[in-house]
Amino acid sequence: MPPRLDKERCIGCGTCIAVCPTGVFEMEGSKSDVANPQACIGCKACVLNCPEAAISFQEKKRTK
Repeated sequence: MPPRLDKERCIGCGTCIAVCPTGVFEMEGSKSDVANPQACIGCKACVLNCPEAAISFQEKKRTK
């Protein structure tokens, strides 16, 4: 599941770009963007390092 970015909270600091080991994020204007969601490996480095808590992961629903 790729990360979700709250553009309202994003301040465009680029931390997510710097910490992502697979290049999921890119700058789009003055804000970050999830440009390569298929590259996400779920390490959550972006979530842990975002100073504005603008990035989250939607948990997968468990199936029985």
